[in-house]
Amino acid sequence: MRLYLASTSPARLALLRAAGIEPAVVPSQVDEPATVARAEATSGPLGPSAMVQLLAQAKAEAVVDSLIDGEPIDGFILGGDSAFEIGGAIYGKPHTPEVARERWLAQRGDTGRLHSGHWLIDHRGGRTNAATGATAVATVTFASDITNAEIDAYIATGEPLEVAGAFTVDSLGGPFITRVDGDPSTVVGLSLATVRELFVELGVSWPSLWNRSL
Repeated sequence: MRLYLASTSPARLALLRAAGIEPAVVPSQVDEPATVARAEATSGPLGPSAMVQLLAQAKAEAVVDSLIDGEPIDGFILGGDSAFEIGGAIYGKPHTPEVARERWLAQRGDTGRLHSGHWLIDHRGGRTNAATGATAVATVTFASDITNAEIDAYIATGEPLEVAGAFTVDSLGGPFITRVDGDPSTVVGLSLATVRELFVELGVSWPSLWNRSL
């Protein structure tokens, strides 16, 4: 039973590997701002959960016709997306040090919600047989005593620039987080509990996916 990950996120890949699954990575080429803009033009502004679910589905569907070593995908395709909601605003990746610093100064001592969207396609036999998805939400509280020097040092590592919310919980950003309510892997970028539930919904046992020696 093969899992194909429609994402280049090192964090999502590491999560699956730690859970005993070595997926085949199939990068999707989704224009995220354009995808969201098209959806909002039709249905109006999207909330954070709706947005990450839309993008997770778009990423998974974007790779269904991909060829791996000349062969069509034969297995399950997983797409994921994450966004951080705090103070009434929705944040993805900051990309620049200036934006990351602005966000950290604002979220220091505050609490926000990390939304992760998941879309799973059953593509066994080289064709789409079924698909399902769900979002997961975890609440994150930041330490109130983080100094400006600590923020600057963290941003200088480059780690927060390409992650939703400008922070990680499983790496250098972890010591600045005082509390996580919900599935911790949601904050990393992929709720393992939710992904398992999606497989169960499609009639697949989670242990049948284990293909990595730990």
